[in-house]
Amino acid sequence: MPLDGGLFVANHISWLDIFAINALAPAAFVSKDDVRAWPVIGWLSEKTGTLFMERGSRSAAVRAKEHMVEALRRRWRVAIFPEGTTSPGDAVLPFHGALFQSAIDAGVRVAPVAIRYAGPGGRPSTAPAYVVGVSLWQSFRSIATASSLTAHVSFLPTIDPANLDRRHLAHRAHTAIAHAVTPNRLAPPVAGTATETPGGLPDAQPSGCLPTDSPNPAPAGSSQA
Repeated sequence: MPLDGGLFVANHISWLDIFAINALAPAAFVSKDDVRAWPVIGWLSEKTGTLFMERGSRSAAVRAKEHMVEALRRRWRVAIFPEGTTSPGDAVLPFHGALFQSAIDAGVRVAPVAIRYAGPGGRPSTAPAYVVGVSLWQSFRSIATASSLTAHVSFLPTIDPANLDRRHLAHRAHTAIAHAVTPNRLAPPVAGTATETPGGLPDAQPSGCLPTDSPNPAPAGSSQA
């Protein structure tokens, strides 16, 4: 059963992930501010209580963390995609540790969420994957025409952040999700699962409702993801 509040962290395959999670455990997702301009999804993101944030500066990162801590202390479910981008779903990419600090500061549990998509016969499906070379409209079409597409959302045992720093917290969440998504693979070592920026600088910017660092071209009239 999903927590009533806490920091939900999930692997990231598609913009569809947000709606798959929200169908079972409505949450406020963290998103970069320019997602507001995306057609359809920007509007839907606003309607689902998305926490929008600025990009590109230390002060913006600090404000984002403060907003998250405030929401978590109010017992909201706040959700992030700590990979910072999308993958085809066959593996879980390294996690950025920065936003895990919000769970530590707010004193709330971290809830790992594993997402998988399956097609006919329960076989893994890459139809929803919004990855390099796939435009948003191509992604819409791929999902709409996929046969017997099913989203599998697994809410894994929660993690108490007490006595953990954000790197180890990110590592434990990554390990849990990686084992659920690819149970026959060994989880990567700690150094490969929670990335930090040297010298105390902010970590890579948090991911949002769409891939944070995706090189995909944005559709006409929208902002680049």
